[in-house]
Amino acid sequence: MLLHDKLADYNVILASASPRRRELLRATGIRYTLASKFECDEEYPASLIAEDVAPYLSQLKSHAYPVALNTRDILITADTTVVLGGKVLGKPANEAEAHTMIASLSGREHCVVTGVTLRMADRERTFAAVSKVRFAELTEEQIEYYVENYHPMDKAGAYGIQEWIGYCGIESIEGSFYNVMGLPVQRLCRELEVFIEQLPSCY
Repeated sequence: MLLHDKLADYNVILASASPRRRELLRATGIRYTLASKFECDEEYPASLIAEDVAPYLSQLKSHAYPVALNTRDILITADTTVVLGGKVLGKPANEAEAHTMIASLSGREHCVVTGVTLRMADRERTFAAVSKVRFAELTEEQIEYYVENYHPMDKAGAYGIQEWIGYCGIESIEGSFYNVMGLPVQRLCRELEVFIEQLPSCY
């Protein structure tokens, strides 16, 4: 039986403002409900190592969800971070900061970490997927073109791999392409399968 059939009796809830995550989850065939927008203070301890920030924030978002989960609800929350030299590159505040971020990625390899939390009324599971991305050496003209035309202020690390810069600026990827977009769908499907298989038969 395919996963989307196994999940037919569950209410899968995606709590994400990212249109990319919505698109990716929809492409798996899993039927889901989109959660209403809610507030979450996305702060993390300064002592946390950079690679642990995304799974920490995905769990934080899950616990901030303001609606009590019913027995057959499965809530999915996620967070994606770009890690360069042991530091997290968040979403740029403006075009100047976006330009600086992309310039720092030029000609270098960085990691993209997506943390995902699956939660039901009485149990939860958090996991992380890591992809290594290498940018070619980018010219100032290329960086300016991308920032001015694509306005990547809503993206961690100031870039979207599915956009122009992904086609023209990325040299190689090790790991899941979709993880870099914001949701490691193959890993998510595997984790969901295990998650529901471990439920007691009374569910």
